[in-house]
Amino acid sequence: MKVGVLGATGYAGQELVRLLKRHEEVGDLYLASSSVAGEDYESVYPHWSGQRVGILQDENVPDLDVLFCALPHGLTAARTSAFLARNIKVIDLGADFRLNSAQVYEEWYKVKHPASELLKDAVYGLPELYREQIRGQSLIANPGCYPTATLLALVPLLRRNLLQTNYLIIDAKSGVSGAGRGVGLGTHYAEVNENFKAYGIGNHRHTPEIEQELSRAAKVPLTVNFTPHLVPMTRGMLVTIYAAVQPGIQEEDLRECWKEQYEREEFAHVLPPGTWPQTKFASGSNNAFLQLTVDQRTGNVIIVATIDNLMKGAAGQAIQNMNLAMGYPESQGISGTALWP
Repeated sequence: MKVGVLGATGYAGQELVRLLKRHEEVGDLYLASSSVAGEDYESVYPHWSGQRVGILQDENVPDLDVLFCALPHGLTAARTSAFLARNIKVIDLGADFRLNSAQVYEEWYKVKHPASELLKDAVYGLPELYREQIRGQSLIANPGCYPTATLLALVPLLRRNLLQTNYLIIDAKSGVSGAGRGVGLGTHYAEVNENFKAYGIGNHRHTPEIEQELSRAAKVPLTVNFTPHLVPMTRGMLVTIYAAVQPGIQEEDLRECWKEQYEREEFAHVLPPGTWPQTKFASGSNNAFLQLTVDQRTGNVIIVATIDNLMKGAAGQAIQNMNLAMGYPESQGISGTALWP
């Protein structure tokens, strides 16, 4: 299989390279970077020394079977029609095809959608929830990291009408790698170290993505309170969710719903009662960990979910989608436990 990565020197792009290099079905690997084309990959990432990853190319994409696009919003969509016409399957790690509505995309991303006619053809790539829709598809929108953790936690419960839809609070924390490799004051070491801050308050661009998929699950339009935070660590994501349960619903009803959804899943794990997710449970792996309890005083459920933002939140999930699209075993190239400690 011939596979390419646009944006191969970003954090998600580099993670894709790490995983694709060990994937048994991947032969030729085309790696592109608009900023450092012509340089040896090892000169950008010296930890690859001696492994002959190759020279970074410009973005004149050759004939490929699969192309991963780890680019800023707007850059993938403008070229996708040409890729699809050449029978290249496109897996977009950006935001261009996650939202069903071009109008919503333009409202939140402040640019005109470059290929709104393709939105109807794109499949939302969260395998544990939409596996059958993903199989064999040519245009897959890889979910955002915050939505991945949130949707794994909430979608099964909303599909079964176990939660009220007028009270959903999502309190999320991410490691700094989620901001990408670009240099900026907000992710400068002196600004992040020994600091903890909320950002994107009330206007984070993952909000409409979360609301779209939760509304799809609940079959009614809903809105959420979503607040992300930046944690002084490199990678990892932990999401705490507060929701009101439907009258008469008990904690065991919620837990059984999760178990029915995930008991045969390799990467989604419902932890035993009393064991709460930690970011290190998932670090370096494609796994997600879930836990909940119903607060008897308030009648609200408290849910905690954790993933690695660069793996299940980006590159690992993208390769999971590639495997489904190409007919390979879903876990090929991405199995493995977390790095601990």
